[in-house]
Amino acid sequence: MELTLECQTRPAGSKPNSLRRSGLIPAVLYGHNGVESLALTVPAKVAETLVRRASVNNTMIDITVPELPWQGKALLREVQSHPWKRSLYHLSFFSVGTHAFLDVDVPVHVVGEAPGVKVNGGSLDQILTELRVRCAPNLIPDFIEADVSNLQLGGSLHVSDLKLPEGVTSLGEPDRVVVIVLGGDKQSGEAE
Repeated sequence: MELTLECQTRPAGSKPNSLRRSGLIPAVLYGHNGVESLALTVPAKVAETLVRRASVNNTMIDITVPELPWQGKALLREVQSHPWKRSLYHLSFFSVGTHAFLDVDVPVHVVGEAPGVKVNGGSLDQILTELRVRCAPNLIPDFIEADVSNLQLGGSLHVSDLKLPEGVTSLGEPDRVVVIVLGGDKQSGEAE
């Protein structure tokens, strides 16, 4: 998934709380010009929509800063929000335009139905919910599928068993368990 965002440069000397009261969320863009960072603002409504649709370190965002003019691709690197009000405080972006490869965390989605669960009454336990991968910025997958269609009781799926999209390499330990089907203790409990 790729999103588009238009930002404005943050006025020099502006206070973050003042910006928030005026409907703007402070943001920063790193890596757009070497080690320099760029102070930005994003309209609060736009920022809230972005945070609902984007995943930190996973979603590519096409950012435009018309005042500079600067345009490029970035990852949402960090979202700071109030602990219980959930109102946004700050966003951080990392420019990926000059990077050939990135290391990102991608969610692991379980697909299929394990015979060890359906037929034998076992339970499916997902051990790994995210997998760190290396790929080009334009190849970041939304998720990695863990197909459990062949898992029997006691069976497990490891990182090395996952089918990754072309151009995506796993950085996880190959023998790490992703999903396991645990024994059918339910059956013996039901018989009593």
